[in-house]
Amino acid sequence: MYIWTDTVYADPSLPIIAEDPEYTIDIYPSHHKLVVSKQGKIIKTYRVAVGNPSTPTPVGEYLITYKGKNWGPSYGPRWLGLNVPWGHYGIHGTNKPYSIGQHRSHGCIRMYNHEVIELFDLVPIGTKVTIFGHVLGDWMQSPRNLAAGDIGGDVQLVQNRLKSAGYYDGMCDGKFDANTTAALRRYQRDLGLPENGVVSSKVYQELGLIE
Repeated sequence: MYIWTDTVYADPSLPIIAEDPEYTIDIYPSHHKLVVSKQGKIIKTYRVAVGNPSTPTPVGEYLITYKGKNWGPSYGPRWLGLNVPWGHYGIHGTNKPYSIGQHRSHGCIRMYNHEVIELFDLVPIGTKVTIFGHVLGDWMQSPRNLAAGDIGGDVQLVQNRLKSAGYYDGMCDGKFDANTTAALRRYQRDLGLPENGVVSSKVYQELGLIE
């Protein structure tokens, strides 16, 4: 069993939230639930699909920054885009309604089409969206190994720790790029670890992210 240590926020600083929004959305990936509140009172609860363990739904606090219609069958009739720093994530419909209630997406939040239309009409751009959970994943599972090309809050945490240790001087943007790989290899070399550019459980432990 892995024990997560305290979460460290990395730059660009998160959370990025609205000031006293009328509507708020809370998403609980482990329960496949999306909750809409108005002035602090719950008014709607929806069942959703969320990211699978290899492409998790990004934990954190975000804003709805874009609303669009009819992006294609995979996205259903409506799209509500979130300002996640490392990729394009949103709340949208689906042509796979059987996936609702499961960890089946590539990180986005899927809803039944008639329900995402209802949500789209209800909440404005600027609505705060809080996605609950630990950035390294469910405490019952090992954190995923990370390497070049990966994206996510876990990558951002690793970048932040490497930066704090003096190995990384780039932007902590959650994108595992060549600079991140080079910094990690230097860190691995100094600690006598295999210089493979992969964040393994041993690297997580050395960085103080798991025990």
